[in-house]
Amino acid sequence: MRVIAGAFRGRRLHAPKGPGIRPTIDRVREAVFNIIASEVPDAQVLDLFAGTGAMGIEALSRGAARCVFVDQSAEAVRLVRENLELCGVEDRALVIRDGVPSAIRGLAARGERFELIFIDPPYGRGHLEKTMDILDAVAAPGALAVAEHFIKDESPVGLKIWTKKTERRYGDTLISIYSKLG
Repeated sequence: MRVIAGAFRGRRLHAPKGPGIRPTIDRVREAVFNIIASEVPDAQVLDLFAGTGAMGIEALSRGAARCVFVDQSAEAVRLVRENLELCGVEDRALVIRDGVPSAIRGLAARGERFELIFIDPPYGRGHLEKTMDILDAVAAPGALAVAEHFIKDESPVGLKIWTKKTERRYGDTLISIYSKLG
């Protein structure tokens, strides 16, 4: 697993040793960033279910101003911190070990707003729709939400503040990109 482009291009990131964390593969990450490239520079980024932090670190590498990483797994938080240190960007990041709903409430209470939000929940557990329902609390006007999910998981429908811009399939993985209305 490596950083695809930007200031940290080619840097190898630490990957998980066990099956508990499923990092976004390089090919999918590259495709996502080709789609959203113009949205990344100077963006405030939120990486939910961060895992290794590869998506947020890729954004930082490509010029995002700051990234907040959220994961409830101790191993994931350790990996994110190690990867941030590897890239020397700890000063542009905040790592939160907490469940996503609780972290969103805390970030909202502090007035945090994000232009770019990555969501990569565990497959098959309904986390994507629940997360999309509460993102308004931290999404800036016009924000993009990039969701990675299993092809057999339902894409959220009937979202009040989000409209789907595009959806792409990569093997068993779907990438859905939503834009915040208003």
